[in-house]
Order: sequence, then C-alpha cells, then structure tokens
Amino acid sequence: MALVHLNFNSKYLSGATDVNIILPDCARSQNPQTFYGSGKKYPVLWLLHGTFGDYSDWLRKTNVELYAGEKNLIVVMPSAQNTDYANWPGFGTGYQVFDYLTEELMPLVYGWFPASDKREDNFISGLSMGGRGAIAYAWAYPEKFAALYSMSCVPQDMRPAAEELMSGEPAPNPWAQLDRDRNRARLQNAGGLEGYLNSPQNTWDKAAEVAKRDDMPRMTFSCGTRDFVMYRHFLTFRAYAEEISLKADFIEVEGYNHEWRFWEREIQNAIESFLPGSEKAGNAF
Repeated sequence: MALVHLNFNSKYLSGATDVNIILPDCARSQNPQTFYGSGKKYPVLWLLHGTFGDYSDWLRKTNVELYAGEKNLIVVMPSAQNTDYANWPGFGTGYQVFDYLTEELMPLVYGWFPASDKREDNFISGLSMGGRGAIAYAWAYPEKFAALYSMSCVPQDMRPAAEELMSGEPAPNPWAQLDRDRNRARLQNAGGLEGYLNSPQNTWDKAAEVAKRDDMPRMTFSCGTRDFVMYRHFLTFRAYAEEISLKADFIEVEGYNHEWRFWEREIQNAIESFLPGSEKAGNAF
C-alpha cells in the first residue's frame, strides 16, 4: 500500500491539519504505467480516531494498512482533537469539525485521489469518540455512506447527564469526573441542553426517525463485555433499538475492554463487512 501524509490549511478548521491516507499500491506483477494511468476509482473508508487520539492512531496501533491492502481499499484518517466531531464555533477563530469532513475533506479526497464518490463505495467507522462521530455523519448524510460500523460507542440520551450536572453531587471517580466535564462542555458548546438536542450529535432522539427510513446505511455496533466506558450504554441502546425496530447488527465480544486489542479485532471485521468476498489484492513477488 501507499501511504500519504497530508498537511494542509483547512478553511473549516481555521488552520493547518493532518490527514493520513492509505492508497492501493502497484503490485510487482503490474505495469506501473498501466496501473497509475488506469483511471480506476477505489472504495473509501472514512476512519475516525477516539478521544486523546489523532490521525496517526489507527496506523500506529493496528494493522489497518494490511487489511485495507487486501481489499484495495482507500482509508482516510483525519484529526479531530477531542471535539466529538461536532462544530465548535466558539473555539479560537472557529473549529467546524462536523462540516470539515463533508464540505472540505471529502471533496479534496475525491478530487485529488483515485477515490470513488459513489455511495456504495463509501463507508464510515470509528472507535469510541470516533464511533460517535461516525454515527452522527451516517445519520445526517445517509446518501453519502453505504455502511456504518461503530466500535465501542452507541447513541446516548444526554438528558440524564444534564440532570447529573445540575445535581452538584461529586463524581465517584476520576473517569466519571472526566465524563461529566466533557458533558458540560458539550452542552455549553451547543448553547444548553435544548441546543444539543437539536444538533446532529443528538443521535439518541434521531434513532426513532432513522428506524422508520429504508434509505439508511447498513449499521453495526460492537462493544466488549468488559468495556467499563460503554458496555452499559451499549445494552441500553440495544434494548431501545429493539423497541423501535431499528435495523442494525449488535456485536458484543466477551473479555474485551475499551482497548486497542478490541479495535484491532474489529477493524478487520468492519472491512470484511464493507467488502465481503472481494479478492485479496496482495503484493507478492
């Protein structure tokens, strides 16, 4: 596979940003002039990182390059800091992350690289916070993606979190405090609970509408049974999805926590679910 590290000045992020892009490689058995001049367009996976991560996470901590190479799949891995892939107009001179992907990065990739812009060739996935972003994008723009695969993240109802913030009770542990601080920032950024509920990030309320539509991407939600961050939310949303008849696959895997060993496992399954039965490209001598 070929790897492109792109650093460019983003209009929507108000400054320079980094993106890693995995591209299909010319096999040794192929003629380079024929390969690069073919005009062929390849399927694309938009792969989002989690909290505390960046554009390099998936390459550094998994074998995604190997799995993508076997399927001749382009993989685009942007940076989004700790934004939840939401727009943050009050940050600096503006940091419009939600708009950045669809309004800037996707046109760039389709225009500069051999990437197919057809819906059936585009897929979105992410881990934890990246899963949150992937759900928001897939549900806001179902015409852009054929499938969604969210790892260690499901839609969550923010109303209980808002009530918890208003209670003033101390958090029971550092992780709970971090979660509360993040929820507070989410609500403040949206202008309060009502603003958040009316934003693309409120996928919990949107689920009932999504369940009634027949034009949505294929959806998969996966979680480890020992995931102290997300497993309880996974069970809650799965029960709600059954109640509203949401068409989605739910995969729980015994023994895994909120960890890279799980996401390494799941990125293989995600790619296979996106392109089942496709021939392995290989790059043998």
